[in-house]
Amino acid sequence: MERTGPPARLTGAVAAFAAALLAAGGLTALAPSAAAADADQARNGGFESGLDGWSCTGGSGATVGTPAHSGTSALKATPAGSDNAKCSQKVTVQPDSTYTLSAWVQGSYVYLGAEGTGTTDVSTWTQSSTDWKQLTTTFKTGPSTTSVSVYTHGWFGTPAYYADDLTLIGPGGAPAELPATPTGLKAGTATSSSVDLSWTGSAGATGYNVYRGGTKVASVTNTSTTVTGLAASTAYSFQVAATNSAGESAKSAAVTATTTAGGGGGTGGGLPAHALVGYLHSSFANGSGYTRMADVPDSWDVIDLAFGEPTSVTSGDIRFSLCPVTECPNVESVAEFKAAIKAKQAAGKKVLISIGGQNGQVQLTTTAARDTFVSSVSKIIDEYGLDGLDIDFEGHSLSLNTGDTDFRNPTTPVVVNLISAVKTLKAKYGEKFVLTMAPETFFVQLGYQYYGSGPWGGQDPRAGAYLPVIHALRDDLTLLHVQDYNSGSIMGLDNQYHSMGGADFHIAMTDMLLTGFPVAGDQTKVFPPLRPDQVAIGLPASTQAGNGHTSPAEVTKALNCLTKKTDCGSYATHGTWPALRGLMTWSINWDRFNNGEFSKNFDAYFGS
Repeated sequence: MERTGPPARLTGAVAAFAAALLAAGGLTALAPSAAAADADQARNGGFESGLDGWSCTGGSGATVGTPAHSGTSALKATPAGSDNAKCSQKVTVQPDSTYTLSAWVQGSYVYLGAEGTGTTDVSTWTQSSTDWKQLTTTFKTGPSTTSVSVYTHGWFGTPAYYADDLTLIGPGGAPAELPATPTGLKAGTATSSSVDLSWTGSAGATGYNVYRGGTKVASVTNTSTTVTGLAASTAYSFQVAATNSAGESAKSAAVTATTTAGGGGGTGGGLPAHALVGYLHSSFANGSGYTRMADVPDSWDVIDLAFGEPTSVTSGDIRFSLCPVTECPNVESVAEFKAAIKAKQAAGKKVLISIGGQNGQVQLTTTAARDTFVSSVSKIIDEYGLDGLDIDFEGHSLSLNTGDTDFRNPTTPVVVNLISAVKTLKAKYGEKFVLTMAPETFFVQLGYQYYGSGPWGGQDPRAGAYLPVIHALRDDLTLLHVQDYNSGSIMGLDNQYHSMGGADFHIAMTDMLLTGFPVAGDQTKVFPPLRPDQVAIGLPASTQAGNGHTSPAEVTKALNCLTKKTDCGSYATHGTWPALRGLMTWSINWDRFNNGEFSKNFDAYFGS
């Protein structure tokens, strides 16, 4: 969602551009980032700890404060006689792995290299550099290589040289072994929508994957979890596997548990049969003006507070505060805001915290960030008495690592940790917890053609990256409202490209969610359809709110086609869904600015 008026937000433009590249068959959109396991393996490469970790021939090396490329120290090594002032360090590496060696150097005839690689030893050099110059080389280790020696040296009879910020980027340490298969899996307390599981820890494990009926539903670091989002009075089979950096163990023996009678997860969150969802600019202002919570019209059934944003991209620490008075002169007090939320809830409305948006890039790269996300989001929900969470991750928040090719069993940390965090929140707040998501088409429907960086690499690794999140949380999901705007042309199930702005786009994009589709064209990896009561159509409220504004007449055509199979135009849907939940828009503020055109059309259509 964009925080400002026109021009459209950069993330949307980037997504549209990348989508157009992919749709045209290009496979070189944005290069995938380095594998998560790659890190700097060199010790004290900045020489901030003197020569700790380094050995220099003939006592030729020392650390100096000037010149330094960065920090407070650098290496100074002086050739003398037949000694070329070689300073080296032995580094533990993994076999059959690629490493990049870099250093900043200054001086005449300065060399950088690696020995004992098990393949071809490498080196690079500069003839003369009076200022800092970066040297870089790469190598691959042999099948049995577990350590290499990296070095710098000068040349005989030349003055002293300087080196700083040496790095060796690649997989670290000796290869880990797969952990032992977990034992002692037991089912504990069962409710109408959850089952408690526990098991005995495995030697060498750093985490555990929990499976329900062969599908991974949770990733945890301890030896117990609660699986939520289950149907009432239903028998389920569970298994658990141990994980570490080497991969996943075999699955444990299965245990069966039956939920009790009663409600279940993902049943609608107490929403009306047809709901109108809108985002309220609560933490900022833009051209649409600030709307106080008490002034939100009664048409809106779900009010998403935009936005909770992280303190940094990877911290997981989400913060929310009302728009400052300097930006929003008519902003209410916190007490008034909280009182208005209670009044909306008393009237049957749901108020959620929306995380992300245009500026709120969130990457839960570690379990620590995951846990911080859970605690910080819980704090916001508790402080304001909210009904749940909306996930509006955009831009580069979700991106699949190379080799993560199955949406049913994701391995990318930012995806796995997000799923785990949301499941923890759902378990904490129970069946009434409302969970919604607002991904862009690039992250969902584009997955029909492209998924991640692809089997050969080169594709945009964000393509379809929301699919594993939606799939893993489908039993907990109240509403999915994909943003059918700020989008490039997307291929539908008719294998034709559809462009935003008219009924056809919304019909085709929604039909994909309600019919299901093979991911990246692989018929063995089919994304199952969502229930119609879990789906709403996302649109901009006005021409100022985002690219792809759809007139009320075209919105009505889309609703007619999907719920009544009339006004369908050239696209043939794969079903008729009168239980389609409704519409979402960016935003309540822009709709008020546009004299309520969007909400009035919804009310007229559904008889609100």
